[in-house]
Amino acid sequence: MVKPAIDYDVKDLGLAEEGVKRIEWAAREMPVIRLIRERFAKVKPLAGLRVSGCLHVTTETANLALALRDGGAQLALCASNPLSTQDAAAAALVAVYGIPVFAVRGEDDETYYRHIHGALAQRPQVTLDDGADLVATLHKEQRDLLEGVMGGTEETTTGVIRLRSMARDGALGYPIVAVNEADTKHLFDNRYGTGQSTIDGITRATNVLWAGKTVVVAGYGWCGRGVAMRARGLGAKVVVTEVEPLRALEAAMDGYQVMSMAEAATLGDIFITLTGDVNAIDRGHFEVMKDGAILANSGHFNVELNLKALETMSETKRQIRPSVEEYRLMDGRRLYLLAEGRLINLAAAEGHPASVMDMSFANQALCVEYLATRPRRLPVDVHPVPQEIDHEVARLKLASMGIVIDELTEEQKKYLSSWEEGT
Repeated sequence: MVKPAIDYDVKDLGLAEEGVKRIEWAAREMPVIRLIRERFAKVKPLAGLRVSGCLHVTTETANLALALRDGGAQLALCASNPLSTQDAAAAALVAVYGIPVFAVRGEDDETYYRHIHGALAQRPQVTLDDGADLVATLHKEQRDLLEGVMGGTEETTTGVIRLRSMARDGALGYPIVAVNEADTKHLFDNRYGTGQSTIDGITRATNVLWAGKTVVVAGYGWCGRGVAMRARGLGAKVVVTEVEPLRALEAAMDGYQVMSMAEAATLGDIFITLTGDVNAIDRGHFEVMKDGAILANSGHFNVELNLKALETMSETKRQIRPSVEEYRLMDGRRLYLLAEGRLINLAAAEGHPASVMDMSFANQALCVEYLATRPRRLPVDVHPVPQEIDHEVARLKLASMGIVIDELTEEQKKYLSSWEEGT
């Protein structure tokens, strides 16, 4: 294979043929992105726009990349998680589609950040982020690039939390659209995507039977709701832990047991963290867990389980099967950590199904267009996805599913806009 005339760092360009097939397979379930890509190819709304993305380099992300490329963008990608890259998809993007990619599954931390700098080398005008590592790196280490950035998007709850913190501190240097907050993202991707893919990742890693197990779900945001719902559907007894009273109340009203992690730690067979915060499961929890408890994380970063504490508490550690490490504690109990505490759905499986990523990436593509074609730059802050974009994504998705819904009549519109009519 002829070496592409672009900068890149992927595992093996020889995987490109396999990657093309997998990208095409994902495209079957991504009709909204296909429609956006077709329009972009005709009108080129992103012509010459330099876009750098720090995303999970998967077959679904590849279809977003192709839509942006066909819209005229000059795109460079790096991985947003060391274990989420699908090497065949990365190879295909480079060798077949001509998109610079810096991502190798299993890369160490040094390589991970070198790859982020690789994606930033083109001096982006728009950034795409999945966890805010690219934005944080740009602000900390390449501040000379800030002036040239018109805006960015953020895909995850964790990233939005970080970016809002930057905005509060006056540290954010350009506007960000919080794609994660779109209804067509969090109501579907976070709930149905994370719910299914998290269960899938744990099942692939362990081959465990869910029926009859006690599953502890830490965090009852949209991702936690999805995981709890899917685990219960497979016959598990689900316990929810929360720090936010309204979410805890909702979980209780949804029929789950709700308690503190200190209490749940003694009961659980499988623990899944989805909080976006550090040490949701800590030393004190490890100390009282059952022998054989399984630990998994489906939050963005590998900080939700206190892995340093687990290491110091352990007598031995061994790889017992792919994505499963056995920690034998000083008292003889064994705890099983999945995928090094990283995103279980991508580290041990394939991430969200393409059908649900279709909506999330449609939001990404349309928000890039929104940033690129605005007459004036947005104020520096974290902004919601414009409602018209959210509704357009929902409309396109319904149309692709063959679903027709009602429209308001003029009489109904008048009634809803009037305060004078009542009983």
